[in-house]
Amino acid sequence: MILKPLKLAVDRAIATFSVLVMVALVVCVVWQVFSRYVLNQPSTLTDELARFLMIWVGLLGASYTVGAQRHLSIDFLAMLLPEQKKPLLSMVVNTLILLFAGLVIVSGGLKLIDKTLATGQLSAAMQIPMGYVYIVLPLSGAIMMLYSLYFILSDARALLNKGAR
Repeated sequence: MILKPLKLAVDRAIATFSVLVMVALVVCVVWQVFSRYVLNQPSTLTDELARFLMIWVGLLGASYTVGAQRHLSIDFLAMLLPEQKKPLLSMVVNTLILLFAGLVIVSGGLKLIDKTLATGQLSAAMQIPMGYVYIVLPLSGAIMMLYSLYFILSDARALLNKGAR
């Protein structure tokens, strides 16, 4: 399938970027603790930056788990189904994820970015436009949509191959 190399590249990119963001988050928190308790001069920038990095790592991690098919799920129905029906259930679940990611995360994220950039909302300590912080919403939603589409097509192919036998 042509999407498999793209999926693997996105997997690697998200994993690498998430690790870098997590390292930056740890450095920020360590510096915050050091500056507060050792230097008695708390850093206001690292507190806000840590919050923003946590948003990014959380949303990118959520999109990564969709790609790994490790998202939170209730698999009671899947356990009841015969093996040949499981790809159909997976298609339904991934279609719902695709719709949610597109309608809520991407669309809502783009509206949020537009609204915060239009109003000129800045972060309190770093004074950066909040729209830049929220860019992760449509980005992670688009990645979730890509992964969902990949799994829908994979499941459709599995169903078609079983039907051709």
